[in-house]
Amino acid sequence: MTQDLFRQDSHLRECSATVTAHTPEGGVVLDRTVFYPLGGGQAGDSGVLLRADGSAWAVADTRKGKDAEGQPTADIVHLPADADAPRPAVGEIVTARLDWERRHRLMRFHTTTHLLCHVVAQPVNGCSITPDSARLDFHMDGALDKDALTAAIARLVAEDHPVTIGAISDAELDANPALVKSMSVQPPRGTGTVRTVRVGGTGDSDGGGAQIDLQPCGGTHVARTSDIGAVVVTKIEKKGAMARRVVLGFA
Repeated sequence: MTQDLFRQDSHLRECSATVTAHTPEGGVVLDRTVFYPLGGGQAGDSGVLLRADGSAWAVADTRKGKDAEGQPTADIVHLPADADAPRPAVGEIVTARLDWERRHRLMRFHTTTHLLCHVVAQPVNGCSITPDSARLDFHMDGALDKDALTAAIARLVAEDHPVTIGAISDAELDANPALVKSMSVQPPRGTGTVRTVRVGGTGDSDGGGAQIDLQPCGGTHVARTSDIGAVVVTKIEKKGAMARRVVLGFA
């Protein structure tokens, strides 16, 4: 089982870790990691595993582990950029270091998609977050205006709302099903609690202002909306009678 340090602190850039296993596809499993695995629409992280001799084992992608039957496990697998590069040995201590510039772009886009959920306020039926662009597919008819959405996002970014990680119980989620914005992906259950991301506060009493968005989410995010910077809506596409795709890019 890999301890997923990024769940508690998305801004951790590296950590010391011990190699616990190798995988058939050439991957390396660590006892803990700052690398986010592909999931929830967000791309997996890349970076390096630094060894004691000063060499670096390049990580091209990160995925969730699977057992022999193809079922998900609690392992996180770091996949090689060079399949021929010798892997760090099981038991070896390494430093797992992110490609931080790439990760930060993913964080900025992911938080922006939460702002977009607030602005459009329709069910989401698809999501993709890469270092270069992001998109949300909304289950809706009618028209969306690219400039109006860009202006609304820019206003929320400039208002510098806090972004906080929390948790709710399975029972609380069952009592508030509208918190789940995605029609296609349900939040993971089994531990009794579900991780949440809140944009904005709960009111004036907490100093964070009004709540902008609250939803279950396992992804990585910036600490405040002002950290997003300049993001624009680059395209709006009609993908069907009840599907509107909004594509985001950096200005």
